[in-house]
Amino acid sequence: MQKRQNGISLVGLILVLALLGMALVLGMKIVPTYSEYRAIQNAIVTAKASGGSVAEIQRAFDAGATAGYISSISGRDLTIEKVNGETEISFVYEKKIPLAGPASLLLEYEGSTAKGGAAKPTE
Repeated sequence: MQKRQNGISLVGLILVLALLGMALVLGMKIVPTYSEYRAIQNAIVTAKASGGSVAEIQRAFDAGATAGYISSISGRDLTIEKVNGETEISFVYEKKIPLAGPASLLLEYEGSTAKGGAAKPTE
């Protein structure tokens, strides 16, 4: 009696490794942009806590952006409004990640200090 061997073929192994490699490379490109997004979220909360005028909030954000290695937006890109007597800060920005040739990945980030956490939709 012959026994049938079980396992993965060489071609199957190469395909699995190629897919894992592509997922790893994509993850290595996405994780830094998400880390920057979280740093921006923390910086707007800190800037809001500093209080003051719009210019002071922008300066506080820029100081936090320098410390947090934030390069995607600056204090001028923030939307600062008074809502029900409280200052709310929001932001919206896009991050384009080139993949290969003409292919790229577009990530859209938004956030706010409002309770919902998302920026108001622009009309």
